[in-house]
Amino acid sequence: MYDLRGKVALVTGAGGEKGIGRAIANRLATEGADVAVSDLEDVSREGWGGLSAVVAEIEKQDRKSLGIEADVGEEGEVEQLIRTVIDRFGKLDILVNNAGAPAGPDRVPVVDLGVDVWDTVQRVNLRGTFLCSRAAARHMIERDGGGKIINMSSVSGKKGSPRFAAYCASKFAIIGFTQSLSGELAPHDIQVNALCPGLIETERVTGMASALKPEGVSTEAYREQMVARAGSGNPVGRIGQPDDVARAAAYLASNESAFLTGLSIPVAGGSWML
Repeated sequence: MYDLRGKVALVTGAGGEKGIGRAIANRLATEGADVAVSDLEDVSREGWGGLSAVVAEIEKQDRKSLGIEADVGEEGEVEQLIRTVIDRFGKLDILVNNAGAPAGPDRVPVVDLGVDVWDTVQRVNLRGTFLCSRAAARHMIERDGGGKIINMSSVSGKKGSPRFAAYCASKFAIIGFTQSLSGELAPHDIQVNALCPGLIETERVTGMASALKPEGVSTEAYREQMVARAGSGNPVGRIGQPDDVARAAAYLASNESAFLTGLSIPVAGGSWML
């Protein structure tokens, strides 16, 4: 357990029922932080309440929370997002850049990849990480109280794969951005690190299965095949879960990682070690 009491965190892309963002937000709250959560919109559906449900979960842990709709690719909305968090909680200590473009439309060969699809992936994954990090870092430097920035890359940010060009490009870039920013912010006692998950069992797997499935195979059947392959090929014998990533994020958000910065850490059960 890590002591995050008195800390304020913001987790972007946290509105999904089975997503990494929800798991991280709840774990940071469990460790004692007050946690703001954001997503593109607060979409609820039957059986799931979106951002509002995540806020309720955090508040059940006797922590303060706030749900904010924001487009991380829009500069003005990001500036307002950070201001809203600071106005509500008085400061921001921990930023988790988890928001990501939907998986699926970009998982095609480069010769078939539309410019608009490419731009969407870079806008959300890379531009969003840049905008949120810049706004948070400005506040952290001015407040002079240190801080933590955790960026979501991927094992696909370490090795390219066919039909993943747009995604890989964005995730490779996040690792480079993390390394550069970590050097700039180290003198201010702000650590910047990236997490690099392997395949994690979230809603995104369905989008990937829909795009990658062979002709004549249903999305659900191919999704099950993807999960089975990932599990059987992993040294620990299973596919990653959102809480696996959340545990790593909690460590990077804590003072226990104070001498670690500029890293890109695989969260992949030993299937990727660089």
